[in-house]
Amino acid sequence: MANVFTQIWEMQDLRKRVLFTLGMLGIYRLGIFIAAPGIDGALLKEFFNSQNNTLFGLYDMFTGGALEQFSVFVLGIMPYITASIIMQLAAVMVPALDRIRKEGQQGQNRITQYTRYLTIAIAIAQSFGMAMGMEQMKVGTGSIVIDPGWTFRLMTVLTMTGGSCFVMWLGEQMTDRGIGNGASIIITAGIVASIPAAAKQLVDLIMLNEINLLQASLMMVFMFAVMAAIVFIERGQRRVPIQYAKRVLGRQVYEGASTHLPLKVNTAGVIPPIFASSVLMAPATIGTLWDNQIFDWLTGALAPGAWLYNLVFLVMVIFFSFFYTAVTFNPVDVAENLKKQGGYIPRVRPGAETAEYIDRLLTRLTAGGSIYLAGICLLPMLLNSAMPFNFGGTGLLILVAVTLDTVAQIESHLMTRHYDGATGPAGGGRSRRRRLGESSF
Repeated sequence: MANVFTQIWEMQDLRKRVLFTLGMLGIYRLGIFIAAPGIDGALLKEFFNSQNNTLFGLYDMFTGGALEQFSVFVLGIMPYITASIIMQLAAVMVPALDRIRKEGQQGQNRITQYTRYLTIAIAIAQSFGMAMGMEQMKVGTGSIVIDPGWTFRLMTVLTMTGGSCFVMWLGEQMTDRGIGNGASIIITAGIVASIPAAAKQLVDLIMLNEINLLQASLMMVFMFAVMAAIVFIERGQRRVPIQYAKRVLGRQVYEGASTHLPLKVNTAGVIPPIFASSVLMAPATIGTLWDNQIFDWLTGALAPGAWLYNLVFLVMVIFFSFFYTAVTFNPVDVAENLKKQGGYIPRVRPGAETAEYIDRLLTRLTAGGSIYLAGICLLPMLLNSAMPFNFGGTGLLILVAVTLDTVAQIESHLMTRHYDGATGPAGGGRSRRRRLGESSF
C-alpha cells in the first residue's frame, strides 16, 4: 500500500488529479456547513433528531448532513442526477434528441447542456417546495422559519439553486480533471461523512444496553459479508471469446488473434439504486412537507422499510438496471464493429446473429445483476426491523462500488506509467529519436 501511494505521488499527472479531486471534495464539505439564512438552527436540529429512519434521514445521508444543517448545498447533486435520468429517458423516446445523441461528441455536449438547464429548473422547483414546506414545520409551538414570507422563499430559491449549480460544476470538474465520476464521488463523500455519527450511535446503543456486544459483532460480520459480496459481484464478468482472422492491409499482414469481450455481471453499476432512491424521495418528501391526508398516507407508505417502499424500490432497481444497460451498451454496434475489424465469436455468424447472441447474454447477466442490486439494497433494510441500529445497503453498495471504480482508474494510470517505463530507456531509444526527427539505421 505504501508503494502504491509512493507511485501515485511520483507520477505528476496522477498526483495532480488526486489532489484536485481531494481539493474539490474539501470545497464541497466546507459548503455543507454554510447555513442558509432564515432558519432557526436549534429547532431544525431537534426536528431531524426524530427523522433518522425516514426519507429525510436517507436524503441527509446522500447530502452528507446538508439537510440537517439546511446548508446552501442542501439539494446537493440530486437535481443533476434527476435531470440526467429525464434526459436519458427522453433521448430514447424523443427522435430529435436521439439524433442529437448520435452526433458524436458534439451531440453529447448538447445533451449535457440541456441536462444543465433542466438541473436548474428542477433545483428551482425543489428549492421553492422546500421553502414552502419549511414554513409549515414546527417543533412544539416554535416555527423553524424565523420570518416566513416571500422574502424567505425567494432567498431560499436563490441560495439553494446557486448551491446546486455549484455542486454540479464541482462534479463535472472532478470527472474531467480528477479521478473517478464526480457525481458518484460527491454522493460517496456524503456517505463517508455519516460513518462517524453511525459509529457513535452504535457505541451509544451498546452503552445503553439496547444491544449487546454479540449483536453488534454479528452486525459487523454481516456488513463485511455484504461488502465481500459486492466486491465479488462487481469484479465478476462473462468473457465472450473473440477470434480475429488473418488480414492483409496494404503491405501489412496482421496475423489472427484470440481475445475476449468482457461483459460485467452488473453493467449498470450503482446507477439503478441512486436513480430509484432519487425518484422515491420526490413524492414522499412532498408528502412530509405538506399536511394533507393523501400526502400523509404517501409519506408512511413510502418510508424506508415499508412494504410499498420495498416493492416500488425493487421494481425501479430492476427497471433502471435494464434501462441503463440498454442505453450504455448497444449489442448491434458491438457486432458491427467486430464485423468491420474482422472479428467473430466462434460458432456464431457475424452481424445480426452476433448481436442477438450478445444481447441474449447481456439480458441474462442484467437479470442476475438487477436481483443482486435489489438484494444488497433491501436485505439490510429488512434485517433492520429486528435491531435498533439502522444501516443501509444502498449506501454500502455506493461506497464500495465507487471506491472500486476509482481504484481501477488509478490502477490504469499506474499501468500506463509502467508501460511507458518498459518501452522507455530500455527499448524506446529508437522511437524517441524518430519523434525528435532523427534518422535511425
